[in-house]
Amino acid sequence: MTVESAPRVLADGLWRNNPGVVQLLGLCPLLAVSTNAVNAACLGLATMLAMTVTGAVVAGVRDAIPRSVRIPAFILVIAGLVTGIQLALNAYAHAVYVLLGLFIPLIVTNCLVLARVEAYASRRPAWRAALDGFAMGSGLTLVLVILGAAREFAGSGTVLAGLDAAAGAHAKRWIVHLAAGDSVFPLTQTACGAFIGLGLLIALRNAVAGLREKS
Repeated sequence: MTVESAPRVLADGLWRNNPGVVQLLGLCPLLAVSTNAVNAACLGLATMLAMTVTGAVVAGVRDAIPRSVRIPAFILVIAGLVTGIQLALNAYAHAVYVLLGLFIPLIVTNCLVLARVEAYASRRPAWRAALDGFAMGSGLTLVLVILGAAREFAGSGTVLAGLDAAAGAHAKRWIVHLAAGDSVFPLTQTACGAFIGLGLLIALRNAVAGLREKS
């Protein structure tokens, strides 16, 4: 088995094998929550934490799990860890818990989390599985934030709206108002706008990758 270097694992998650614009996994939360940058960042960070810890735990216990029940066992591990994250958010960051709502428990059913556990964590050491989970979660978070910021700006003319609800009243001064009006381009706040925005990100990523290959 080829042992990847840490920089390569990070590059795979952030660029070469980015889950949002290359693998196209986890699109339901990506498209639904990316109406603004704050919601997108909160869900991305929660997913990244779940993937990092899940990868390490599965890699550590994989030898004790019979192969015939590995998928249900992996889902049980994911569900337990996500439940812990959900309870922690409810207790210590209730505003974020309210912002994300149902999308926190839905991390359990995110195909990206299970795919990386089955394809990577179940075959690698714990530290490398954790690094892969962190890299893939970071790549998804990056796409979420870019898409969320773009949709928020085009739809309402702001960036970081709602940051005060997640980080406290002092964060209200960080909200950027870039355009006047309540609805600059409302299509971007719909499901159709989400698909268009994601398609543009995929096209941009592919164009940059093509230019890099030619150079």
